[in-house]
Amino acid sequence: MANYTGPKVKLSRRVGVPIVDLPKHTTKRQLNPPGMHGFRGRRLRDYGLRQNEKQKLRYHYNVLERQFRRYLDEASSAKGNTGEVLLRLLEQRLDNVIRRLGWARSVWASRQIVSHGHVLINGRRANIASQRVAVGDKITLKTGIHNLVRENLESLPGHQVPEWLAFDPSTLTANVQAVPTSDQIPFQVDMNLIIEFYR
Repeated sequence: MANYTGPKVKLSRRVGVPIVDLPKHTTKRQLNPPGMHGFRGRRLRDYGLRQNEKQKLRYHYNVLERQFRRYLDEASSAKGNTGEVLLRLLEQRLDNVIRRLGWARSVWASRQIVSHGHVLINGRRANIASQRVAVGDKITLKTGIHNLVRENLESLPGHQVPEWLAFDPSTLTANVQAVPTSDQIPFQVDMNLIIEFYR
């Protein structure tokens, strides 16, 4: 699957919010729009507002447009609120779960940990970042990556693991306890605008 490999801070500047909780994304200077002195240009119209909201979500989960459309099609055909189902599908991606556990500092770092084959789900190697975890899955790591993961955990003081994941820091194992809900996602986005963008 294709992956965005360009400059990451530019993505935060483009949408006006930090898409990663890293200092270089959250400083006030980096949240100014691109251009000389943070030139703002014209105000966004309805289409631009909806597109900007969609881009926030895409960048936060590191998903390209075609893959995002597939998630949206799957969410719209499932039972329940389309926006909540879409968030749930994105949140259950393996690379995102690694980030939520604090094993990596960003979604790009977690994707690299997964693609290099360091993650095991129920004892089997999982090297596809978009793989979806299910309730009851046990997530472990190969011993060679333990030192790096512990360093990442120490560099994220106060990191809160979401309630739908159970994490044991002594053994670096995690269990998926429940399906994530929209109020457990630490990223603010207006799902109604995103759904309207595609209609």
